[in-house]
Amino acid sequence: MEIIQRSPDLRAALSTRTAVIFVPTMGNLHEGHLSLVRMARRRKGVVVASIFVNPLQFAPNEDFAKYPRTLERDCALLEKAGCDVVFTPTQSDMYPEPQEFKVHPPAAIGDILEGRSRPGFFVGVSTVVLKLFNIVRPNVAVFGKKDYQQLLVLKNMVAQFALPIEIVPGETVREASGLALSSRNQYLSDLERTEAVHLSTSLRLAAEQVRSGRSDWTAIEGAAFDSLRVRGWLPDYVAIRRQSDLGDPTEGQALVVLAAARLGTTRLIDSLEI
Repeated sequence: MEIIQRSPDLRAALSTRTAVIFVPTMGNLHEGHLSLVRMARRRKGVVVASIFVNPLQFAPNEDFAKYPRTLERDCALLEKAGCDVVFTPTQSDMYPEPQEFKVHPPAAIGDILEGRSRPGFFVGVSTVVLKLFNIVRPNVAVFGKKDYQQLLVLKNMVAQFALPIEIVPGETVREASGLALSSRNQYLSDLERTEAVHLSTSLRLAAEQVRSGRSDWTAIEGAAFDSLRVRGWLPDYVAIRRQSDLGDPTEGQALVVLAAARLGTTRLIDSLEI
């Protein structure tokens, strides 16, 4: 496995490759990330993963400075998972000058849910991913479904900019308890980790009610929200939306339930297709 830091060196290394499958990450890897790399490995081509903690997607009060940097461990895990090339740019490599040109997703998909709770988040995500796409020039890019809104934002960005990239979704990887794997799980105390399972439980119960034929979606959302709040969580949202565009739910359409909530000092997100 080759580790490359500079964009020109990466382009040179990939110049003769006819197929590139790309897995962007912020490092501090867990089994969820590695499952995406293994998905990429099943395709023909060179598998490239990036590790870059992107400052553009962190608000001033968020955890950019303390986000774990575990490069040596991450590279060992990526090599074992079948990665061919790891791109590890520094901030000065990615942003040699202030990033004044930015991608602003449409409000209908970028300013709701996560976008409302974290203003500017999807601007930062879309901008860095477009920049990574321009550097790596992949044929295929793999993203996890746990970050469901992010996946849809990036799919729409690729479509509207006519980028020749296939976006492939990977299923959320969970612990046996149902807790979705996340780099932020390590911030949880032992007691909080036990409680954290309730986030996925609340989504599962909401999904079961929808599958049973209930269409009073607002009442289902409210019950799930309250079930978190009474247990000491600080929920940002629980929402049932259309899978296609995260619009309000409609009869006969495939739906997804999404949630974000803070447990202690740790903010967790999850989603479940219905």
